[in-house]
Amino acid sequence: MVAHAYTVAFQGLDARLIDVQCHLSPGLPSFTIVGLADKAVAESKERVRAALNAMGLALPAKRITINLAPADMPKEGGHYDLPIALSLLAAMEAIPLDEAARHVAMGALSLDGALSQIAGALPGTLAAAESERGFICPAVCGPEAALVGAVEVIAADSLLSLINHFNGRQALPSPEPREAEDDPAIVDLRDVRGQETAKRALEITAAGGHNLLMIGPPGAGKSMLASRLPGLLPPLSPEEALEVSMVHSIAGLIQEGRISRRRPFRSPHHSASMAAMVGGGRSAKPGEVSLAHCGVLFLDELPEFARSVLESLRQPLETGEAVVARINAHARYPARVQLIAAMNPCRCGYLADPAQACARAPQCGLDYQARISGPLLDRIDIQLETPAVSIDDLSLPPAEEGTAEVATRVAAARTRQIERSTKIDPSADNPLGRRPKMNAELDGPDLDAAATEAAITLLKRVAENLRLSARGYRRVLRVARTVADLDASESIDAPHIAEAARFRRAPLIR
Repeated sequence: MVAHAYTVAFQGLDARLIDVQCHLSPGLPSFTIVGLADKAVAESKERVRAALNAMGLALPAKRITINLAPADMPKEGGHYDLPIALSLLAAMEAIPLDEAARHVAMGALSLDGALSQIAGALPGTLAAAESERGFICPAVCGPEAALVGAVEVIAADSLLSLINHFNGRQALPSPEPREAEDDPAIVDLRDVRGQETAKRALEITAAGGHNLLMIGPPGAGKSMLASRLPGLLPPLSPEEALEVSMVHSIAGLIQEGRISRRRPFRSPHHSASMAAMVGGGRSAKPGEVSLAHCGVLFLDELPEFARSVLESLRQPLETGEAVVARINAHARYPARVQLIAAMNPCRCGYLADPAQACARAPQCGLDYQARISGPLLDRIDIQLETPAVSIDDLSLPPAEEGTAEVATRVAAARTRQIERSTKIDPSADNPLGRRPKMNAELDGPDLDAAATEAAITLLKRVAENLRLSARGYRRVLRVARTVADLDASESIDAPHIAEAARFRRAPLIR
């Protein structure tokens, strides 16, 4: 007799169903796990043995064979403990055979039989719903699994309580989805003194979902401005929250099963590797660009990142997804992010100040800025010079407008974009085949038709003077569309083009 339980193996965000088969046969006592299991899965037998002993159950004196099918798919992670234990208990007739077979189970076992948190509960629940099975997980992951809503979820704190539930001696309550209690923003745009042009650029960036590069000397407020951007962005929509939660669930970043509606803000150190940035490793895990999906990826000290790491961002910024290809794994992760970058004009940081610049100026600036390739710069919509803040500006009182006031205008502009997107054919000039929700994704005739004749004439002159590429031309038009939305204008006029062109290329070298 073969007892069955089910779990999942992850390939990117896809959860593939795994049949966990247990067979008991006469012979010398042994416990074998087959089916391309990694070290963590192979060690499950010791955790299962200890957990059963803690409950007063002994393994049968037989040959125990656990097969993880399909056998040619790699199995990794600690979440195989629970399905292995369930299939073994079903084979021992400690729980009903049909109960183990009609659920997808994920959970890591402690030596005392307790179930601890695992990564990937949300995509695991979706796989259970697709296979028309229930889902079993640790109690701490219950709210995360309950977010799906279309499947029976059993959340247990221990293997013993799960056995009692199946045998009718205890009824485990159904978990309820819960949202994370996000702390209110403690940073406000009022704290930024001076830098009025930068504040305007930040508002446009937030309203249209554009990429932004700030270039200025140390202490000009670049990082301070970037940290204020999340407070200007609207909360995640339910659809976006599910997408973000899927990625964070795979990465194990969801705490206590609570789903957050706040947009991600990721700020990796400049020593980050390519695998850490775009994803990779032995199991092709998501990288920072995917963990920042629907949010902000902030790269401080941009030229200090390895050149290969920066170049690896070019495709995700263009297509909105990161493709991780390895010899034993191939995964796609969503990566629609706002890239916010900051850099000094040179290594010493004072290229524009003859009194403080180093002896190698301006050559040091040329060498330093050459670390950022032209194709990457071409993908950054707004390139802004942030000069040093004067002492007089520091003594000024706080600005009248803060984060709340600017966020209201940003929300209104985003609402206009969403309403406009419902009228757009999702297959028209869009490589992703979906409706663009922000101006940063807008393209095609719907963008061109909004520009007046005077605006197009000015844009052509700007493109010639700045020697813009075709991509640069479109990005200026997208930024102008956002400026028009902030002005509550249906059409893109010449003043909108003029302001957008002002932010297109910062004077890096003087």
